[in-house]
Amino acid sequence: MAGQLAFELPARPALGRAAFFVAPANELALALVDSWPAWPEGRLAVAGPGGSGKTHLAQVWAARSGAEVLPAAALADLDPVALPADAAVAVEDADRLAAGGPDAARAGEEALFHLCNRLASGGGSLMVSGRSAPAFWPLALPDLASRLAVAPVATLAPPDDALLAAVLVKLFADRGIGVGPEVIRYLTTRIDRSFEAAEAVVARLDRLGLARGRPVTARLAAEALADGEA
Repeated sequence: MAGQLAFELPARPALGRAAFFVAPANELALALVDSWPAWPEGRLAVAGPGGSGKTHLAQVWAARSGAEVLPAAALADLDPVALPADAAVAVEDADRLAAGGPDAARAGEEALFHLCNRLASGGGSLMVSGRSAPAFWPLALPDLASRLAVAPVATLAPPDDALLAAVLVKLFADRGIGVGPEVIRYLTTRIDRSFEAAEAVVARLDRLGLARGRPVTARLAAEALADGEA
């Protein structure tokens, strides 16, 4: 209807174990996460590109271990002593401690260092995540770098066709959008083979469908891609 208002609602990602699609790109990473509590020194690093499932894996582990999941930005204000020594903690985007500036980076690294030591001494567990393995993170604190560098790394690889299709289905479902298999097939063969591209095209088609008052179909996807809009 002309003049109809379209409201873009936030996506509500499904982060349970049942919603985690296992594929060759992530099965080894999932196996390492599932090997808890037998992680060496109680630590595990999860590495992968944006949207590859790092947050989902952290939530899968948290559901099993009772872990507290923290963003790296929260480390600057964290008092590790306030946490039980046998706690389970996941720190997301720990490779971006420097993003908050020198002071926040220094405080965050010190807090993460003390958290490592506290959990190690008390039998706790620590998961950290980033776009690369900790050995490549720009850490200024040598003792922290050495502790994280020896942690086993659960690496999430770029998606194959099956995983990319599953990710597209999940991203549409997270936004409450029902699409037919022809939409998934069309997009899988035409977008960049990356999780970022999948997230971008789903968000764009959500906005475009709302703006035009049309369902998300292969035709709408073709129009968006032809116009360079997705």
